[in-house]
Amino acid sequence: MSLRATGEFEVKLAPQPLVDAAAAPKLGRMTIDKTFSGDLQGTGRGEMLIAGTDVKGSAGYVAIERVSGALHGRTGSFVLQHTGTMNKGAPTLSVTVVPDSGTDQLIGLVGTLNIIIADGKHRYEFDYSLPVQE
Repeated sequence: MSLRATGEFEVKLAPQPLVDAAAAPKLGRMTIDKTFSGDLQGTGRGEMLIAGTDVKGSAGYVAIERVSGALHGRTGSFVLQHTGTMNKGAPTLSVTVVPDSGTDQLIGLVGTLNIIIADGKHRYEFDYSLPVQE
């Protein structure tokens, strides 16, 4: 059965050193620190790699984020994989649960998370499914 979780999150990004410092400023690395509220209550921790270009509005990023907390009351953790690009200002973003990354009451979790940024706030819509609890 497909379900939807909605809510807000706060995010802090902190620049980190690159393994190859000569790759800067075109490449970057950041840590991710999130707090989720709403149907998903918990925290997210991860790392992001960023690639900029000489063309204004074009860039890409990938990230891996471990989320721990409660999803509609079911506790555990899972991993999100982010893939995003900006093509001359036009964004595309995919945030997907890594298969078989769910733990505890979130074992078997599958889904995609949509991030909405408006009026200075970050919101999420998380379409997911979980096996029925017995």
